[in-house]
Formats: sequence, C-alpha cells, structure tokens
Amino acid sequence: MLADGLEDLVRGLAEASVRAAFEGAYGAFVVTNYWAPRSPEEEAARTAAEMELFQAETAARAARDAGVRHVIWSTLDDTRPFFDGRADVPRLDGGRYTVPHFDAKAEADELFTKHGVPMTFLRTTFYFDAFVSGMEPVRGEDGTLTISMPMADKPLSGIAADDIGRTALAVFKDAGLIGTTVSIAGDHLTGDEYAAALTEALGEKVAYRPLPWSDYRNLGFPYAVEFSNMFQYYAENHEHFTGDRDLAKVRELNPALQSFASWLSEHKDELKAAPN
Repeated sequence: MLADGLEDLVRGLAEASVRAAFEGAYGAFVVTNYWAPRSPEEEAARTAAEMELFQAETAARAARDAGVRHVIWSTLDDTRPFFDGRADVPRLDGGRYTVPHFDAKAEADELFTKHGVPMTFLRTTFYFDAFVSGMEPVRGEDGTLTISMPMADKPLSGIAADDIGRTALAVFKDAGLIGTTVSIAGDHLTGDEYAAALTEALGEKVAYRPLPWSDYRNLGFPYAVEFSNMFQYYAENHEHFTGDRDLAKVRELNPALQSFASWLSEHKDELKAAPN
C-alpha cells in the first residue's frame, strides 16, 4: 500500500477526474480491469485486487458527489463463502481471496452501497471471446483439435462480451432495476457441448479434454491456480450459478442476446485464423 498521505493525494486526484467525467450524466456503467498491465512500481504499491477496490471506491464517491442517478457496476460472485474451510482450494493474495478477480469485485459491491449510490449490480460470467483470445482449440500430436477446461461434465455459463454492454443499456432504461442484482449469461453449456459447437463452426472435430483441478493448478502459467479455483467454483456451484442466470429473463432485457452458436457464426473466421 502507499503511505497514507500519498494514498489520500492519489485518491483525491482520481476522484476529481472521475467526478468531472460523471458531471451531468444520468448514469454510469463502471467496469474495472483486474488484468490491466501495470508497472513494477504499481504492482509493488498494491495488488490487482487492491487496485480494483481503490478504483471502485473512487467511482462510488465520484458518482455520489456528481449526483449520478443510476450506476451499473460490472461485478462477479464472491467465491469465498462457497469455499470456506476447504483445504483443497488454495487461498491467494495472502489468504484474503480464493479467486481474486471475482472476490475483489464482489467485495467492492459494498463500497457502492456504503456511499449511497443508486445501483444495479450486473453480475457477468465467462466470455465466449476467450475462445479467440487465449483458449483457442489446440491441435494435438494426433492432429485433433481440443479445448481443455477443468469443468468435468458440468455446465459453464458464458456470454458474448458485446452482450454485457447491450444488457447494461437495457438496465439503464428500467429504473425499477435500481437496487437489484442482475446476473447474466448467453448460454449454459458443458465442455462437450462447447466442443460440439466449435466442431460445427470449424468444420472439423474439436474434442473436449477435461483436466482435474489439481493438474490445472500445476500447469505453471501465470494465474493457473486462480483460474483453476475459478473453474472449480463454476463446476461445483453450477446449479446455483446457472440458476441465477435465467436466459429467458436476460433475453427479455436484451432480445439480441447471443447463444454460443450465434456468437460462433460471427467469429468463426477468427477461430479459423487462430494458430493451433
């Protein structure tokens, strides 16, 4: 953390800037980026989760002071209560979180409430867009394309990134949603169902290869442990998570809501161009 005096100065400057952006606006859609590139100095000053909490409180105070009448906060579920007391799920960020990029956003919900901002909490989920930006099908030694997620046979809620903004716009148009939580998705599919849709779009077989969570944690890439915890939460809590995301209700807000198949029809050229 920064020294108290410097922290107050940085917060004051940030709030003034954000408040100026909010002045005169009816509403604000607030989104923070846990994955934003940061300098070594910024990383030493605060963790990515602490950065998001700082940014969320800055936005909450600025929205309050600017008199914004409706704020939508792009947030996620808190995984900690579900995993409480579990020795098989590693704690991260000094033991504070299990999935920091989920839990910090959920923790920030209270900051908006504390500052009395008229809120809708928009809970998102896995992006379909990951299949063209890091989770592309990979060609194995036998020539078969595969996708690999530690989801076992459980459904994973997904959404097109574009539909988050479209749904947020619909939320702005309904003042009755102030004070509520809206949880969204565009589809609920198992790994085999994602693979089948990719097979159809690409015109060649795509297989699903589930990994045990412990194996995924040991893959060695940055955030492997955090992502494994995330997928374990998706899988073990799938009934509650998918149940909160009623596709028919989301489609009432956003009639153009994309299923995975319809999203693939718009992005299959990107998929075909991706190295595999």
